[in-house]
Amino acid sequence: MTDFNEYFKSAFTVDNVIFGFDEGDLKVLLMKRGEEPYKDKFALPGYFVNPNEDLDAAAKRVLEQLTGLRNVFLEQVKTFGTVDRHPAGRVITIAYFSLIKISHFTLQPASIAESVQWRSISEVRGLSFDHDEILSACFDRLKWLVRTRPVGFELLPRKFTLTELQHLYEAILETKLDKRNFRKKILSMDLLIDLDETQEGVAHRPARLYQFDRNKYEQFLSEGFSFELKENKKKNKKGKEESVA
Repeated sequence: MTDFNEYFKSAFTVDNVIFGFDEGDLKVLLMKRGEEPYKDKFALPGYFVNPNEDLDAAAKRVLEQLTGLRNVFLEQVKTFGTVDRHPAGRVITIAYFSLIKISHFTLQPASIAESVQWRSISEVRGLSFDHDEILSACFDRLKWLVRTRPVGFELLPRKFTLTELQHLYEAILETKLDKRNFRKKILSMDLLIDLDETQEGVAHRPARLYQFDRNKYEQFLSEGFSFELKENKKKNKKGKEESVA
């Protein structure tokens, strides 16, 4: 006879990986924990799922309670269930992620979050629990999405240059892209509207301004696309190719 009580001794948590794009830099939202374990250490915004709560609802509730962020679209990425990932016992966590425009949201730390802050993703190391692994998995998911969907275009100003768009992709993919190939690919998708305007008040030569074609954008979101991007490369002294700015 199976003792089902043995199977009801695990706890569940949700952890939110919120990426933000700001002035050409890709950042992730972290909180400083106000309780043990890992008190005063940085972690992803996450906490326990209530016994009578759906997972998606828990992710939204926890994010709002800890950071003040609401009305954020969260996508479930992966479940992490290593037996010893939490010092208090068996805790299984479900990771969610989102990509938002930082300037559109105000942070309000509460509950176990002593503080919350945006940190450049290139600087994040040594998070609590297995949150480095969770962050890495969600970052890989974001990189995959940016090659298969027009992800993140809404993070740019309403009118933007092709250089600003390229910087968005470079920040997510963590690589320099060939300028000519990038522009050729973007313009061939017929996704942009040339506004026949140029930048104003800039010290350099004003660049052309574009807008997204919202109808085409929605079509791409539903159908997907293959956005293969070529890195800008040169040969080093040993004859091998390497990425360059």
